Amino acid sequence: MLLLDLSHTSHSAARTGVQRVALELRKALRAVGDVEEITHDPHAQTWRPLQAWERSSLDQPAVAAKKRGATWPLRAQVSGWWRRQARSHTPVTDFPSNVSGLIFPEVFTIRTARALPSLFDAISAPKVAIFHDAIALRLPEFSPPGTVARFPAYLEELRQFDGIAAVSEDSRQSLLDYWQWAGWGPGPEVITLPLGCNHLATSSPEVNQTSASPPLRILSVGSLEGRKNHLTLLNASEILWNAGQRFELDLIGGLQRETGVTALARIEALQRAGRPLTYRGWVNDDALIAAYRSATFTVYPSLMEGFGFPVWESLLHGKPCICSDQGAVAETARSGGCELVDTRNVAALAECIGRLLSDPNRLESLTVAAQKRRPSRWIDYARELTTWLATLPLKRNLA
Repeated sequence: MLLLDLSHTSHSAARTGVQRVALELRKALRAVGDVEEITHDPHAQTWRPLQAWERSSLDQPAVAAKKRGATWPLRAQVSGWWRRQARSHTPVTDFPSNVSGLIFPEVFTIRTARALPSLFDAISAPKVAIFHDAIALRLPEFSPPGTVARFPAYLEELRQFDGIAAVSEDSRQSLLDYWQWAGWGPGPEVITLPLGCNHLATSSPEVNQTSASPPLRILSVGSLEGRKNHLTLLNASEILWNAGQRFELDLIGGLQRETGVTALARIEALQRAGRPLTYRGWVNDDALIAAYRSATFTVYPSLMEGFGFPVWESLLHGKPCICSDQGAVAETARSGGCELVDTRNVAALAECIGRLLSDPNRLESLTVAAQKRRPSRWIDYARELTTWLATLPLKRNLA
């Protein structure tokens, strides 16, 4: 029996990339074996299996969320408080006896981290965390201050686990580099295990159709926040519109108010100027699939990613993607169907976009290459993760 921690995702309506990983892994683990979803209940001050209302929230269709944090209904807070008062209260409650491993797919909070020792003491099985990225420290100017302040402690807390599965080689190296810089000794084993990417797969024959006749449509998917670099894309688009290029720009992604308001203001200014630009905010998967279907190609200008789902999502729909020539995104892009460019450079990005807009042969060649790419499946990711987990020695039992 595997334990899967969903302390945050089971109490949040937000569906960020990390939540996508948690939910897709949950489905895949259920398909390959027995799994018990757990949470740290801060009101009862105990680790426990998810209750029916929490499991139900995981099964609900995703909706737009105004905030990413976890919220607990009042009745759950009161129930937890009463449970904490009971004489039989323990820091770990109602867990099965045949636990074979523990997986943490989320970026856990400081409150959860403080409760990890009690959980680890109660479970004699390998414990694995999925590591997404160290962007908060690598690009602090584009990250919320609270996240930047929290992150060094989080990277140290990861050393308590028996193994770390990084979502890309770039993320793996950033974690190891930080541990080395901090002067800490050998830590747990850290492997690179790229994520599954077939979550938007569809059997519809329309998926790989390409809109190559005017007006050409460029799609960019990603939350509106500083590091996603929408300003460079918007400024590059303005250069092309001024030069007479005809295309529509469609932006999809929820607003991160701490770092995304400048890009939002630029979008609104361009719209007032009559530019063919739409910003739809967060959309559900059906609308996202439809957007990929209608796109000519996509642009993902993000400065840095742990993995970069929108690149694979574009390829999954047979659509070329213009993206960064650095880091985790480039790991995916180099295998075909993408144009790699310095996304920090407005002129370079404008030139790259303009080349695809004006060269149908190049666009067709990239489209064919994109259609040949095959994403990893989440069920294969789950199998690889659990197979590796079973090989890990228990760090806490080592001398």
